[in-house]
Amino acid sequence: MKLCFNQATTLENSNLIKDLEYCDKHGYDYIEIRTMDKLPEYLQEKSIDELAEFFNTHHIKPLAFNALVFFNNRDEAGYNEIINEFKGMMETATKLGVKYVVAVPLVTEQKILKQDIKKSCVEVLTELSDIAEPYGVKIAVEFVGHPQCTVNTFGQAYDIVETVNRENVGLVLDCFHFHAMGSDLNDLKKADGSKIFILHIDDTEDFPIGFLTDEDRVWPGLGAIDLDSILSTLKEIGYSDVVSVELFRPEYYKLDAEEAIKTAKETTLKVMSKYYDLQTV
Repeated sequence: MKLCFNQATTLENSNLIKDLEYCDKHGYDYIEIRTMDKLPEYLQEKSIDELAEFFNTHHIKPLAFNALVFFNNRDEAGYNEIINEFKGMMETATKLGVKYVVAVPLVTEQKILKQDIKKSCVEVLTELSDIAEPYGVKIAVEFVGHPQCTVNTFGQAYDIVETVNRENVGLVLDCFHFHAMGSDLNDLKKADGSKIFILHIDDTEDFPIGFLTDEDRVWPGLGAIDLDSILSTLKEIGYSDVVSVELFRPEYYKLDAEEAIKTAKETTLKVMSKYYDLQTV
């Protein structure tokens, strides 16, 4: 299994240049690039060609663009915006060698029937799949464990991906989101491991289901998530690709960026080593 760094972990105390330098130094294999903020910030002073050259000359490689946000149940203008944004991502992904685009479902206060959520997700993901196929890029759908997210459990997300039934459409399994809305471990046990493209590792303080927010995340192994059950199940169903550490902890943003990146690796390896062999450089 390969080790990846998600830039949310140093959202407020670093930038793409520093994240790449420190992650490469500490032996990460991949990085998830934040397209909402850190990539645009980088491009104010440098170019995509310079970023591509960095990846060509260093061990660390780009895993995913994170993220295409709120892709489903949009009005016509919102739908067109999503399609155009995704098409733009394809060109950049090709230049950099990015493997995945993480797609995040709509978060809204509006009550939408589950059948209408599924219908929209399947339609949009099928279109995105068609767009992505010539570029060799895959779409990783990340359900969000929050009551206001239209797709907020593993079972719901897996059903959507199964219905789409495309080789380039799968899931992100984020342990925090799995825990936060009480996803059923039995749904994971019945899943095809090849449909899971990325594993996000994290942990959380012990708040009730439905009340957890991203800022409640803590280093892997230091919280209330039953990581042992999740990881042992993933091993059983054949998942062994990439683990990406992702936290949004405000107090961690006060740390030196290199310290945060180093701690993220150490805590992740300690948890993952019970089930997987991560041979980092």
